[in-house]
Amino acid sequence: MKKRLNYTLNFKYLTYFLLFIFLFPPLTHAQEIFLSQGKIEFEKKVNIHKNMEDDAEGEQDDTWRQMIKKMSPEFKLTYFDLYFNTSETLYQPGREIVEVQKVPDWFLGPANDNVVYQNLSKKQCISQKNVFESKFLLQDSTRAIDWRITTDTRTIAGFECRKAVGRILDSVYIIAFYTDQIITSGGPESFQGLPGMILGLAIPRIHTTWFATKIETTPPTLQQIAPPVKGKKVTSSLMQEQLKPAMKNWGKEGKRNMWLVLL
Repeated sequence: MKKRLNYTLNFKYLTYFLLFIFLFPPLTHAQEIFLSQGKIEFEKKVNIHKNMEDDAEGEQDDTWRQMIKKMSPEFKLTYFDLYFNTSETLYQPGREIVEVQKVPDWFLGPANDNVVYQNLSKKQCISQKNVFESKFLLQDSTRAIDWRITTDTRTIAGFECRKAVGRILDSVYIIAFYTDQIITSGGPESFQGLPGMILGLAIPRIHTTWFATKIETTPPTLQQIAPPVKGKKVTSSLMQEQLKPAMKNWGKEGKRNMWLVLL
C-alpha cells in the first residue's frame, strides 16, 4: 500500500514537472529566436584624431591640424536606423544627439548621412549620398565581398555573433560580426552577403565602427523601407571618375574621402 502511494505521488509530481516545462520553457530555448523583420539602431563611431594623424603623415608643418585636434573631441558619434524584412533593407540617419564639442563638417569628409536601400533578392542597391555640395543617387548592384568566416564570436545587442573578415575597394579590409538569428543578409551602409545580419562592423583604415545598440521586432511599413529618390543618378564607377580629378591633389585625405563616398 505504501509503495503504491509513493508511486502515485511520484507520478503526480512528474506530471506537474512536465506541465511546467511545457508551459514555461527554459530561457535558453526562448532566446533561440529567428527574426526576419524589424529595426536595428546602429551607433557609428569615428576616431577623428586618428584620421587627422593619418592625413598629416608626411607633412612638413601640421601645426594647424594639431590646433584643430586640440579643439575637437576624439570621437564623433552618430546614430542610424536599419529597417529590414526578408529581402529588403533601408539604412538611414537616426536620432540626433547633443554635442558638447562640435566636429567641423569638413573634417568628417563626405557621405556621412547616407540613405542606403538594398533589395537582396534582386541584388540591387540604391544609395543617396551628399558629397560636398552635391547630392547623388547611386544605382548599382549589391557589393560583392569576398568574406572569410572565422570561429571567433562576440555578443552584440543580446545576439551571439560570428566574426568575418572581408575586403573592399581592392585594399580596404573590413571586420564584421553577424548573427544567423536575424536571417536577413544585410548590414549597415551597403554591407551584406553573410549568412545573417551584420550587427558589428569595423574599418580600421578609416578608424570607423558601426555597432548595433538595440533591436526592435516591429515590422517596417512600406514607407519606412522605400528606396531614396533624390539626387543626380549615377553609378559608383561614374561617380569615381567624376571625383578622382578633384581628390588626387588631396593626398591621403583625398584617398580616405574616396573610400567614404564608395562605402
